[in-house]
Amino acid sequence: MGPLEIILIVVVIALVFGASKLPQLGKGLGQGIKEFKRETGKTDAETTVVTPITDVSSRQIDPVTGAPMPTERERESAGNRR
Repeated sequence: MGPLEIILIVVVIALVFGASKLPQLGKGLGQGIKEFKRETGKTDAETTVVTPITDVSSRQIDPVTGAPMPTERERESAGNRR
């Protein structure tokens, strides 16, 4: 945007709202920008609770039932119980 376009926009706004309303519009715009900066400046710790991610061992899934298949350790412990 060039300076001529900005001046044209300001003139159109002054004609639409009148010269007496321009300070109020500027004040409202400034407060809106300040509020936006304050909200976007918050860190994740202030806005959300972050839960730690733990490693989970992968398991094969039974292609027929879709249920997780027992691991070697689970099969051995099941065999010892019998």
